[in-house]
Amino acid sequence: MERFDYIIIGHGAAAFSAAIKADSMKINTAMIGKNETPGALLGGTCVNVGCVPSKRLISVGEFIKNIKNSKYSGVKAKVEDINFQKIIMQKDEIVNEFRAQKYTEVLKNLKHVTYINEFASFKDKNTVIAGNKELYSKSILIATGARSMVPNLAGIENVKYLTNEEALSIKHLPKSLIVVGGRALGLEFAQMFSNFGVKVTLLQRSSSIIPAWEPEIINYLTQYLKQDGIEINTNVELKEIGEKQLKKYIKARVNGADKLFTADEILFATGRKPNIEKLHLENPGIILGKQNFIKINNKMETNVKGIYAAGDVTGEPMLETVAAKQGNLATQNIFKNANKSINFNEIPFAIFTMPEAAKVGLTDEQVNGKGIKCSCNTILFSMIPKATIIGDERGLIKIVINNNTKQILGVSILSRNAADLIAEAALAVKFKLKIDDIIDTVHVFPTLSEAIKLASQNFYQDISKLSCCTI
Repeated sequence: MERFDYIIIGHGAAAFSAAIKADSMKINTAMIGKNETPGALLGGTCVNVGCVPSKRLISVGEFIKNIKNSKYSGVKAKVEDINFQKIIMQKDEIVNEFRAQKYTEVLKNLKHVTYINEFASFKDKNTVIAGNKELYSKSILIATGARSMVPNLAGIENVKYLTNEEALSIKHLPKSLIVVGGRALGLEFAQMFSNFGVKVTLLQRSSSIIPAWEPEIINYLTQYLKQDGIEINTNVELKEIGEKQLKKYIKARVNGADKLFTADEILFATGRKPNIEKLHLENPGIILGKQNFIKINNKMETNVKGIYAAGDVTGEPMLETVAAKQGNLATQNIFKNANKSINFNEIPFAIFTMPEAAKVGLTDEQVNGKGIKCSCNTILFSMIPKATIIGDERGLIKIVINNNTKQILGVSILSRNAADLIAEAALAVKFKLKIDDIIDTVHVFPTLSEAIKLASQNFYQDISKLSCCTI
């Protein structure tokens, strides 16, 4: 039996962040790699079958759309040819480069970390089996991630469907596609394939896409997606899936009426499930929470002393950034008694549609639910000079503040580059800034980042009646 000061199970964002922190503290660490996500090689979901490849294909699709739909008078262009196989090959090259530079090479430089490329399972609360080895440690971090979850739908066993993994690696574009799921992943893939010329139909169970977002963001984004040619169906209850005459179909109830949807391919973006099957968590007695995600407290501790968990295996919010922070803080809590936790209210979220959607902090409804007297202000991006200059005035920004103190409680943005713009709002929420702090900060003109300043000014005066340079 090999003894280590620290065992990390996983090799994605949470595991690497934990390993890097442990190495800096000269802790003798074992990192055990494999998990049930088929495409998640070294580096985990984000670099292999998540953020990196999807945002690459989204960018290519947006480029194609912009060529076809020039916003500038006097400029006309057309797309001569789309070689989708070459697009996928280049995407794969980028993924391989990221994996090599950011994970393989990084791992080589971790002098106090031993990497074992095997599945891990618990023998007891201090012993982990990896291949033919037994490893012992009093401190263990579970960071095995999660994978796509597909609903148990009648006929599902007879249909070859897509999840995000297969969709990122298909060699030929289908003529038509059904996307099941109207949250971040579903919307990103729906618009991406639509931009490549695929006829896309989206099916969403709830009464709107991205239901937890501000209603203004939901309404405008729905409108933009429909303008792109995406058919959006809400209040959908799936009944049956099947395949007939080379077409795949879904039978469903939509707003109480039976409806049949057909397409060349069906993509499920219906959530994720934890990679726990091979861990034998019953041996140490680890308690699971909702949908079998590992239950942890705000210090990343499980119910078993010495065993922690971080990242997607613990459930929402399943973000690469959150996973990395949890892995780092869990390691500090274990070896430094740091007692650190994450304030999830400060975590920014983004959806990489075009325009992008991003948010941080509380929504209008959430603030009212806490009994705080709030005030909200929404301005359209048509009021932002840079948006007019670049020819893309789509979107809006909404700021929620405490009406008494003027503290910024939440910000939601729908616009080009919203995922970048939300960083200033995240700082405002984190450090409890007031709209006056934003107004007093000089912003570069002309930039889209002026939006948060103009929206803040609009609490006091109608910005439509101000010149561009008014402070």
